[in-house]
Amino acid sequence: MNGRLSLMGTDVLWIVMSPGIIVLVSAVALGVTLSVLKSRFDGRFRGTRAVRSAEKDAVEDKSTPAGRITAADIGSELGERATMLQFSSAFCAPCRATRRTLVEVEALVDGVRHVELDAESHLELVRRLDIMRTPTVLVLDATGAIVTRASGQPRKADVIAALGAAVETTRPADR
Repeated sequence: MNGRLSLMGTDVLWIVMSPGIIVLVSAVALGVTLSVLKSRFDGRFRGTRAVRSAEKDAVEDKSTPAGRITAADIGSELGERATMLQFSSAFCAPCRATRRTLVEVEALVDGVRHVELDAESHLELVRRLDIMRTPTVLVLDATGAIVTRASGQPRKADVIAALGAAVETTRPADR
């Protein structure tokens, strides 16, 4: 054979793929897949799950219900309707962009407060709330209950939608 295959009257050039090319193509395909998945889920708000040791803390300290964050925890007052609690770190570029987004939303929505905490300075709270990366944004209702959370840089529309859910959870108690 001369490196060509005659198939139905046409010549098809044989392409012999070495193991190195197969590994390269596989690595590129895996990288693209992971990049698409990361961009799809990064910064999206999701429902909360049981916070690690929240039940234990509630048993030991009856003054704070499980899953609630108080003004004493964050060193600042909670918002009248909702609070956006952002955990950041000093050298985090997405944290700065997230701060700008949350400050814009705070200016748009009455009764909403944005509080930014340095994760390194609040390690006990970071551990209690299972914060794994920065930026992480927790949306709290007026009572300090965690309504939803996002890891990564959230979009402005997603933040506004999450705040809508937080305000809705406090409305029935107000009536």
